Amino acid sequence: MTIRIAQISDTHLSPEKPFFRENFDKIAESLRDTRPDIVINTGDLALDGADHEADLLDARAAHDSLGLEWHAIPGNHDVGDHLDVARRQPVNAERLERYRAVFGPDCWSLDVPGWRLLGLNALTLGLDLLGAADQEMLVRDAVADLGGRSLAIFLHKPLMDETYEEDLTSNRFTTRGPRQKLLAALGGVTPAMIACGHVHQYRDTTVAGTRHIWAPATSFMIGDPWQPGYGVKAVGYVEHAFEADGSFTHRLVGVRGLVHHDLANHPDAYGDVRAWGPGNA
Repeated sequence: MTIRIAQISDTHLSPEKPFFRENFDKIAESLRDTRPDIVINTGDLALDGADHEADLLDARAAHDSLGLEWHAIPGNHDVGDHLDVARRQPVNAERLERYRAVFGPDCWSLDVPGWRLLGLNALTLGLDLLGAADQEMLVRDAVADLGGRSLAIFLHKPLMDETYEEDLTSNRFTTRGPRQKLLAALGGVTPAMIACGHVHQYRDTTVAGTRHIWAPATSFMIGDPWQPGYGVKAVGYVEHAFEADGSFTHRLVGVRGLVHHDLANHPDAYGDVRAWGPGNA
């Protein structure tokens, strides 16, 4: 049995600033045609859900309109950024509760034939916030009884750039302390795959025996003058095919008619990207 999972990411939806809604709608139409078994959004569902409930509600309605089974995990624009790097919108209890009231749990475990899928909140890893300890216990319990299943983890931010030992402080990547906390909770279990979004680029690398797959955004790219090229800058989504024997494949999917927005052309979304500090784009 093959389970097809469409991983969309960084949809950045808002009723007041619907700059990227047309791209979401085109991808939604494609998904309704191809009918994957599950859709997973790896965060930044909303343009500014961290401060505007209306953006979260708009994103929720858009995903419900898919008519497909879907699951989500929060991004920094949904609940605020990790305290290690937050400058303007730090994650806090109020923002987490607002997200949970609209989308439900911010971390979850889901079994499909041959696999256990974990959706984690990257913005609370290693923090003393409501629900963070429950997430750590979720991870420990999930690996304690895998029963021969392969493990796939979905979270918003890449776990790292190149190695688990690197010590970068950038909002593009999970920082060292939270990363080591997650690795400790895994108890030596090597995930077959860790899938993320956030950087708005597609990339496929292998680190420490795990495939790390970055999904592109459905919404926009960030041009080379403002963000390094870690992988392929495009808009679209990733389709994963999980097999009952624990193997998997994936492919980058483009949809006809998508607009390859550059965020620099939409200053009303998040301000002028040219004014952002190093590591923020």
